[in-house]
Amino acid sequence: MPDSRFATLDDWLRWQETLHPRTIDLGLERVRTVLRRLQPEPPPHIAITVGGTNGKGSCVALLEAILRAAGYRVGAYTSPHLLRYNERIRIDGAEAGDDALRRTFARIDAARGDISLTYFEFGTLAALELFREADVEVALLEVGLGGRLDAVNIVDADAALVVSIGLDHTDWLGPDRDSIGFEKAGIYRAGRPAICADPDPPRRLVEYVRDIGATYRQVDLDYGFERTGRTWRWWVDELRFDNLPPPGLTGSHQIGNAAAVLMTLASLRDRLPVTAAAIRAGLARAELPGRLQSISGPVEWILDVAHNPHGAAVLAAHLREQPCAGRTQAVIGLLADKDASGVVRALTGLIDGWHPVMLTGPRGGSGDELARALRDVDAPAPTDVASACRAARTAARPGDRIVVLGSFQTVAPVLAAQPWLSDSPPPQSREA
Repeated sequence: MPDSRFATLDDWLRWQETLHPRTIDLGLERVRTVLRRLQPEPPPHIAITVGGTNGKGSCVALLEAILRAAGYRVGAYTSPHLLRYNERIRIDGAEAGDDALRRTFARIDAARGDISLTYFEFGTLAALELFREADVEVALLEVGLGGRLDAVNIVDADAALVVSIGLDHTDWLGPDRDSIGFEKAGIYRAGRPAICADPDPPRRLVEYVRDIGATYRQVDLDYGFERTGRTWRWWVDELRFDNLPPPGLTGSHQIGNAAAVLMTLASLRDRLPVTAAAIRAGLARAELPGRLQSISGPVEWILDVAHNPHGAAVLAAHLREQPCAGRTQAVIGLLADKDASGVVRALTGLIDGWHPVMLTGPRGGSGDELARALRDVDAPAPTDVASACRAARTAARPGDRIVVLGSFQTVAPVLAAQPWLSDSPPPQSREA
């Protein structure tokens, strides 16, 4: 093993943040070159790539739970993380250990030579190396940003799923759904399953699929699902599953995500058979912190990393479906490149008190846009996460609820501190 540049995982991560001159640098040439040095031959496992504006993490969690229930050895790569970097890479449900990550980072560092890599590219290569080393049977890869030029796209996926297409990351992906849909469609491959769970896919996505000759499957056109009381059913062609349990993930929208996951698995059933029993078990077991996560108590806390208008609309639907007896306070913190006005509009009429958060870091911004978005609701000036949570808890009474939403950088310190268990405020934390 090459000598390790750093003694701790934190040291490695801090260095990776400074290695490349740009935090986000979309493109595949650099990272693909390093992967070829590390893995001259593609690994034998099946790869499934998941992209989309929202719903990626939920679909990976559902795929992981079902495939593990079916007995497969599964690797999952997701981003960003909530509490620990190790969450990003899981093998058979276990997070990658510090020693394994440091060892793998050292191997990547030696292989890259003078090639500069971003933080996300380092992590993607580490996941692929650890999956090969662990001899996984299935690798689940969540796109970080876009798809066509995202580092994850160096892998030719055996099947690819685009969950949704909304307006987000417009500085990098384009100003409209058509442009963004084209970027997300870049994870599809010729002659391979290409699943789209968005009921209204942009024209350029559909054209791209046809141009490359992928095997396209679209919700409501090629596969379908419907709720049947407390259960639901799903079908494609001659294949059908009835009386399915609701997903373990919170929110009525998760049935649509689960339906897309079943379509993805059905497209690979000749190579990756999964029984109905494994599907039912996996659906029930799936979990994902920070996504409509509810903590009950005299005052309910709901943690959700809704950071764009589409995600906020899903949160709004959940709040309407699950009304509380009292008032709803919201702690909200968004990165500077997010549509704060769109997020606030999606929640209009559902929030009784706003507590904005000013985030730090390269993309944190000053909080000015969020303050402008809240100017008509008499919200206080943005403050830190701890102070905002303290103010929300002070304003809340038994029967009320507090919604913490926005960036992972907002939700993570609240999840870590668990203020619903004590009066202590959540600590500030750096999100890498």
